Order: sequence, then structure tokens, then C-alpha cells
Amino acid sequence: MKKQTLLILCLASSLTALAQEHFSGISTSKRVGILNAGNNPAELSNLKSKYEVGILSTSFALSNNQLTFDELINGDDIEEKLFKSDKNIDLRFDSEIYGPSFAIKLDKWAFAFTTKAYIKINADDVNPTLGEAVTNGELNSLLGSAFIQNAGNQRANGTTWGEIGFGASREIFENEDHKFNAGVTLKLLFPGSYANLGINQFSGTVTNTLGEIGLTDAEGSINIAYSGDLANNFTDSGNYTSSLFGGLNGVAADFGVNYQWKDEAGGYKINAGLAMKNIGNMTFKSDNNSSTNYILDIPAGESLDLSQFEDVESLEDIEDILLASGYLNGTQNNKDIKVKLPSTFVAYADVKVISDFFVTVYTQQKLNEDTNNDQITTQNVFSVTPRYSLNSFEVYAPLASNEISGFTAGLGFRFGGFFIGSSSAFTSLIGDGEQADLYLGFRIGLK
Repeated sequence: MKKQTLLILCLASSLTALAQEHFSGISTSKRVGILNAGNNPAELSNLKSKYEVGILSTSFALSNNQLTFDELINGDDIEEKLFKSDKNIDLRFDSEIYGPSFAIKLDKWAFAFTTKAYIKINADDVNPTLGEAVTNGELNSLLGSAFIQNAGNQRANGTTWGEIGFGASREIFENEDHKFNAGVTLKLLFPGSYANLGINQFSGTVTNTLGEIGLTDAEGSINIAYSGDLANNFTDSGNYTSSLFGGLNGVAADFGVNYQWKDEAGGYKINAGLAMKNIGNMTFKSDNNSSTNYILDIPAGESLDLSQFEDVESLEDIEDILLASGYLNGTQNNKDIKVKLPSTFVAYADVKVISDFFVTVYTQQKLNEDTNNDQITTQNVFSVTPRYSLNSFEVYAPLASNEISGFTAGLGFRFGGFFIGSSSAFTSLIGDGEQADLYLGFRIGLK
């Protein structure tokens, strides 16, 4: 499982795009487009142009609570640094990709068609001693034994899926000073591939006897689930990118409202919105589907050799090793795997301070707990973004507090329809941040 744990770190290097608030700053720009509608479907009624064509927009993010950006880039002793902490490990890789998209404004109505793909890889609440023992088959920092007790659900999870969205928005009220909009986006979901290893209510003792690492006097409940390409190999990044779109098997929706206090120049003094996003679920139905809940029971005086897991690349192999040990008993098996989307509540206000200078206050709060085995994860975010915005040029600097990675400071630019930015550019450059991300894209507005 060494490769399995390092996969997220490898992706950061290979994609050169190390923010769970995707498109931070540009998604609340006064140059309203499809990305704004992705944040709140009611924003469609504020489209800057009558027509908008989205060519391609991508956002990649890596956040964790252990390693700084400098430590990730240097790459020396990453595993040792990752597991040396006395706090549990949270690590997220998150990617959102907009494909061809189109929006149109017709009188009081506006409509959009969007295509998107997602990749999410997470390690949540993982005990560092157990993680090091299972990943490396060794414990350089441990002589004798260490008792581990974790009441939470330690998860390793990977998910890919595609989405086609149909958005609609309408102006509800407008006069010289005020404007109200409401909108909805209905989404067709195409589950690609899935893998989940959850170890809940775990307690046990890890032992180091002359370099032989074992687990004894242990108990807990384990969920092992996999579907599609990730069933064969959880560690190969190609299995994520090759299975972004599966068959249609799920629906979801976004709902939003928007308010503008207009100014005399045809813009606004305040643009504010509320939205509920990703309300729905999807079901994975591949030929190799498997989702089983187990009870782990290793009596005192007996031991499971953890070195067996060192080079394992799939959850099916982990399952086979545990079943062969005789310490794992199945309690429930499901052929189909139904998972919940990362539902969130979003609130924001973009305030005009002086001419061409704005400040956006934004929050994203998750509606479900990440600990459930059937839940795709996200994180809570609060950000403040000052921006200087002209019709064809914009520069902004997101400042954010993230649930996993703490404080980040970034920078972004827009030149006509092209944009590029990062919500962690400054904290990454000084090497002190625990998050790194990059997004870019191009769209065309037509009158």
C-alpha cells in the first residue's frame, strides 16, 4: 500500500497543479458567466453577454493538515514527515473540469447547458502510527508496542464521475435600484469509478518485534467497496482519468437565489447570493462491483503480519489478505454502491467599495459528515477576496480559511475571456502553506 498512500502526492507533481473552493475569486467576478452559475444557478440572469460559450476550465487542488508546500516540492522523506505527527492525517486531492458549455439570456429568463468531470481522492482521519505500519510494513519510530484507539472512521477514498447540467434562472423582481433572481440546475450524473476503505471504531496494538510489524488485540468495523477501474488498481493515476464518465445512474440539483443593489452606472453596489448545491446521489453499477461491511477481530496473543500490505495496489487484494487471515468476518454485502454527493450551502456578497474596486465575502459549508462510507467528501471554507475589476481586465487576491489546510492567500487574473489563478499562490511561494491549487480556463461572451 506504499504506492496507494503516495498517489495523492504524485498527482500533485505530475499535474503541476497542486482549494476546495474551486475557481476562487473568478466564480464571484462581476464579469458573470457560466462559472458564476456553477456557484449559484440564479446568477445566470446576470450574464454579462447574451450568449456565453465555455471552451475548457480546469481546477486542481491538494490540501492536507501535515505537510507544507515546501516539504511537498522538495520531496525528501515525505512519508516520514507525513507519519511523524501525533495528530490524525487528513489529505485531499480534488479536481473539477468544465468541458464544452453554453449559456443564453432571453428577456427575463436565462438557460445553460454544462458538462463537467470530477476526480476526488481522500485520506481522512488516518492514525499516523497505523498508517505507517500498514503502508511501509515497518515502524522506525516504534520499539515495542503502541496502543491505538480511534472512535472515528479512518477512510481512504477515490471517486470519479461525470455530469451534464441543465440550468435555468428567472428575474423575479427588478426596478431602478433592486433586482432579485432565482435559479435551479438539474444534473444528470454518470458514475465512473469508486473505491473506499473505511475502518471505524478501531482499537488495537501495533507491535515491533525485531523489525516484524504486527497487529494484535484489535477490533473494529471495516467497509471495503470498489467499482470500475479503481477496483483493479487504486494507485494508478491513469485509472482515474480513464473513467471520468460512466453510464447515466444518478440525478442531483442546485438551487439558488440572488439579489443586486444596483448603482447608477449600470453595475451594482452589492451582489449577494445563497445556494444549496449538489443535492443528490449516484449509484455505481460495474461488473466488478463489491461493497462489504466486515467485523475485524484479532484476539490478544495472536497477530496479523502487516508487512503483507506493503506492495498491495488494490482494495480487492487487501480484502483477500484479511479474509485469508481468518480475522475478518463479513456482515453485509451489496452489489450496487450508492453514494451521496458533497452537498454544500453557499453564501456570498460582492460589495463595491469604490469605483472598480470590490470585496467578496464567501462561505461554503458542507451539509453532511465526511465520516460516512457512502459520502463523497468536501470541506468548509471561508474567504475574503479584494478585487480590481474592469470590463476586460481583473486582478484579485483570495484570502481563505480552510477546514483542512488552514489559512491560504492567493492571486488571480482575468484577461478578456481567459483567466488563471490560485487561492494559495502566496502561501505556496513562501513554502508555509498546507494547500496548493491552480485553475485556468477560457470562455467567449457574445452579444
